[in-house]
Amino acid sequence: MTTPKQYQDTPIDVKLVLCGLWITTLFLFAYVDIFGFFRADLIQGVLDGRVANTPFVIDQAFLIATTGYIVPPILMVVLTLTLRPRVNRMVNIVASCLYLVSILASCIGETWIYYILGSLAEAVLLAVVARVAWRWPAVVSAA
Repeated sequence: MTTPKQYQDTPIDVKLVLCGLWITTLFLFAYVDIFGFFRADLIQGVLDGRVANTPFVIDQAFLIATTGYIVPPILMVVLTLTLRPRVNRMVNIVASCLYLVSILASCIGETWIYYILGSLAEAVLLAVVARVAWRWPAVVSAA
């Protein structure tokens, strides 16, 4: 009888974990919004130049604000790979917490289950980002 092979589980650098979490979060952001275009009320709102069920008009200012909203998490993909650990940790904690609050706020009054589930998944990922960054291993210096 042969024994099954044992495979080594290699540790993953904290920066790669955070980068992967941000990429996954961005995919969820995109797909939840893309799936929205299967909703007649959202499509009609866009055709009318407004965001459905809100007072927002789709104009230059709205699109600039929307771009400004999505640029930081996009930048977090590369920032988590390049920033020094101390700054990296703080930026990840602050950014993930701010986006977590904004995602939960966007669910207020929402009745579509796909949006609530997608937002819940986004919120969980952002909470994991904050937790991973919070628990960033410290360097133990020899005295």
